[in-house]
Amino acid sequence: MRMTADDDTLARQASNGDRDAFAALLERHYDRIWRIGLRLLGNADDAADLTQEVCVSLAGKMASYRGDSRFTTWLYRVVVNAARDAMRRHATRRRANEGYADVSALVEAGDAARQSEVRWLYEALGALKDDLRETAVLVLQEELSHAETGAILGVKEATVSWRMHEVRKKLKGLAEAGEEFSP
Repeated sequence: MRMTADDDTLARQASNGDRDAFAALLERHYDRIWRIGLRLLGNADDAADLTQEVCVSLAGKMASYRGDSRFTTWLYRVVVNAARDAMRRHATRRRANEGYADVSALVEAGDAARQSEVRWLYEALGALKDDLRETAVLVLQEELSHAETGAILGVKEATVSWRMHEVRKKLKGLAEAGEEFSP
């Protein structure tokens, strides 16, 4: 019965101490948390660590869920903030870039030229500033709207649109310059 309840209902119940509702939310969104962690940090091990950290901390954070936005929007915000903290702790973007070099493990078997293009795109995204990369991951890979992305990142929708313009401009510049990244 509990799995048929929507996220917001489960979140309200979990914020009031309902352990079953909390467990249902974790089960439903565990893979999403890991996927976002992987895309932001670029490394499967780091994503797994981040996922565990987020899941453990969610128990305490649930009390702060007020229902002002959808639960998934709130959860994205928690995951993005945790990823930012992890990157600060690492004090280097080297680990994020390592994961992009291993993109072939994430790409389904297929055309070698396509894999090369996808690998280039991941590595190019890894070369962007953190705010642009976060925005690109949420809009392009998670297929969130600019409004949803703005709510998650705590910026205006217009800022997300500007950032996406910058992402496109920077990627186009890298492509035109024939920028190559090391494998």
